[in-house]
Amino acid sequence: MRVDDFDYDLPRELIAQRPLARRDESRLLVLRRESGAIEHHCFRDIAELLAPGDLLVLNDTRVIPARLIGRRPTGGRIEVLLIAPEGDMWRALLRGLARIKVGEKLSLEGGALACTLAARLPDGQVHVAFDLGRDDVMAALERVGRAPLPPYIRRPPRDDPDAAADRERYQTVYAARPGAVAAPTAGLHFTPEVFAALDARGVRRTTLTLHVGLGTFRPVTAERTEDHVMHAEWFELPEAAAQAVVEARAAGRRVVAVGTTSARVLETLARQPKWGAASGWTDLFITPGFEFRVTDALLTNFHLPRSTLLMLVAAFAGRERVLAAYEEAKRLRYRFYSYGDAMLIL
Repeated sequence: MRVDDFDYDLPRELIAQRPLARRDESRLLVLRRESGAIEHHCFRDIAELLAPGDLLVLNDTRVIPARLIGRRPTGGRIEVLLIAPEGDMWRALLRGLARIKVGEKLSLEGGALACTLAARLPDGQVHVAFDLGRDDVMAALERVGRAPLPPYIRRPPRDDPDAAADRERYQTVYAARPGAVAAPTAGLHFTPEVFAALDARGVRRTTLTLHVGLGTFRPVTAERTEDHVMHAEWFELPEAAAQAVVEARAAGRRVVAVGTTSARVLETLARQPKWGAASGWTDLFITPGFEFRVTDALLTNFHLPRSTLLMLVAAFAGRERVLAAYEEAKRLRYRFYSYGDAMLIL
């Protein structure tokens, strides 16, 4: 398929720059897969849209505060986004890279951390080395790191009044396992009050983990979907979650993936010789024509044009219906992308 088939125009003012005062005050567009019918709700009412026995599958990854502002020895400003540890190095993106030499030492967050540019990598990323061990680097990030917001959310490079709020709100309330550099945004709307309403309704839930990487949010640059190379992300499906899915399906109840990340894990494992607890890496790329074997319903946000996330949603509900729903959301001034509103496909 042509990647252009997943393009759409979005007014800049509909890109949410900040979260709402309350997570569960987001709007919720409901799309019915069979009929294409669209309904409009508030997220805090999601329990009323689900049935007793439905199983929510949530991604419990925790976003690392992996963005760091710093200076070169010359005084020039730089920005480092740590992606993942690799051996005794960290893979990273480095803004201002063209002027920095391999071996140059960089001071980060007013001297709270320092790293050295160890190598330039062929994909435009870099390896940086810290004097501290991995655990100490993680502890320092928890003290001084900033939320790794996507580039369409604008923040000042210094004296950012939203920095503390972003560290809290660019994180689900159930985040447990550090490792992501981007949030599983469909889960950002849940609150303890919403979970209490779901419990009272008899909606069940379980968790898996997929550490969301940078590639998740990048638009596809190939002309055809067949030519796109999907990024790989680490996942784990615990035994309790695997069993919960088996029990829900045996009882004829829906498995509701909270986010495209949860759906990718479920559908990756559905293609293994035997269903069960597992961990590893997935580069599953889901586009229209894909057969969903486990996911019966999908909760998601509104995604970037030409992105793998939009393609997955289109595969689940149909490209024409999804794009029509996006047009309706635009007409009604829904808020788009990470801090935006939600969409439930039933």
